[in-house]
Amino acid sequence: MFTFCVVLIILACIVLAFVVLIQNSKGGGLASNFAASNQIMGVRKTTDVLEKTTWGLAAFIMVLCFVCAFMSKNEVNSLRSNPAQTEQTQSANADAEE
Repeated sequence: MFTFCVVLIILACIVLAFVVLIQNSKGGGLASNFAASNQIMGVRKTTDVLEKTTWGLAAFIMVLCFVCAFMSKNEVNSLRSNPAQTEQTQSANADAEE
């Protein structure tokens, strides 16, 4: 599950980079070159869609990062509890051999 979240984060980052590169802060950029979409939706609506997509992807990445942080925290806690059990088992085996 952790690996799946990391893969989703990487894919979302690639898509976010593409969406940001399409935009231009002054209203030009690649978005103004899509003539068909500009005639259907208008230039302003195209930039609105790109801006909402940017914010949505950023929020998605942030949520996935929090999920991965909690998952890794639980994994570390489970690994910390296991060595104590392993030490007890090893000491019990050493006592039994003697």
